Amino acid sequence: MNLEIPKKYKGIQNFATIAAKTIFRPVSRKYDVGEHEYPVELDLFAAGLNGMNDGSEGSLGGAATKREDVSDGQVRNGANMANCINIQAMCYGDVGLLLSIPGQGLGNSAISAVANPEQLKRFSKSWAAMAITEPNCGSDSSAITTSARKEGDFYVLNGEKIYVTSGERANAVVVWATLDKAIGKAAIKSFVVEKGTPGMEVVRLEKKMGIRASDTAAIVFTECKVPAENLLGSPDIDIKKGFGGVMETFDNTRPFVASMANGVAEAALERTKQLLEDKINLDYRTPINNVKSVEADLYRLEAEYEAARLLTLKAAWMADNRKPNSLDASICKAKAGRITNQLTLKCVDLCSSLGYSYKELIEKWARDSKILDIFEGTQQIQQLIIARRLLNKSSSELK
Repeated sequence: MNLEIPKKYKGIQNFATIAAKTIFRPVSRKYDVGEHEYPVELDLFAAGLNGMNDGSEGSLGGAATKREDVSDGQVRNGANMANCINIQAMCYGDVGLLLSIPGQGLGNSAISAVANPEQLKRFSKSWAAMAITEPNCGSDSSAITTSARKEGDFYVLNGEKIYVTSGERANAVVVWATLDKAIGKAAIKSFVVEKGTPGMEVVRLEKKMGIRASDTAAIVFTECKVPAENLLGSPDIDIKKGFGGVMETFDNTRPFVASMANGVAEAALERTKQLLEDKINLDYRTPINNVKSVEADLYRLEAEYEAARLLTLKAAWMADNRKPNSLDASICKAKAGRITNQLTLKCVDLCSSLGYSYKELIEKWARDSKILDIFEGTQQIQQLIIARRLLNKSSSELK
């Protein structure tokens, strides 16, 4: 694995960084304070972004490539790598605004992971949110109770989903529902429910600790009829495969969330060094035991950030090269989520009153960072998945 960013992505990385500095960062505080206010500055940007992405590999925060087996032996840097690089650059500006870009939803990755070719084409222009979490079902996605029953050419959905990112603004929602509660997680399928479908209602928007620019909705489904062709992947219940089909979604999205965390960590680390520049002298030739305490703290934070960033690129590279990356996706998500939360809180500490004040964005980044350790699977869930993979244990053997 080459540790350098592929040259073909330098241009789009530079574009994303410029956007982060000139579009996102200047309005970051505005939409943090004005929670649920629509960020109109993103409309023109999204239009240009969609035009730039037409015919290219991936999009910022959007769908990743499916990973069918190939045998040509070629090494690829594809959509997953491009997305991770671009997401980090955008989140250097503001992670909540990245999640608010029209057309760039986490549900798009779900569609990419399990949709058939016809569905990929049909939903290619959708802005899809993803609805998994329920009031009585948090980290254990297999325990969802939202139901889907077959009636002719439709599935009828009933249930409630909470903490749906872009749930109000997106024009479609990928909903996880079970075809048969008695069977368990093997019966869970994902459905694309388009905005305006009768029986689908956004009942509230959540007030949150962080990523306030992003709308986070609670949605209720009451006898909501969805066309049968909107069930992603196969409608058959495969007890042997179990939950594997829909869980492929997370293999795509966890490196993306890790990239969001890396972008926030990069921003906080850079700004902290700027604020402390007259008090520190970062000389990497000096042993860490012979420098100031604050300098030693910064060295350690930088090392942890670099580890998280490189683990994320590895997981993306594996996905692009059709290598099973479930373990590595969880490793990078666990590392980046935990480290970014610890790093941003330490930056608040190091910057003292400025770090805690609205004069700087450091306190905002500390608040934003917590969700990046929670959604797409909490820290505890990631560690459980990693343990199962390393010990070759099933979910029933290691709980």
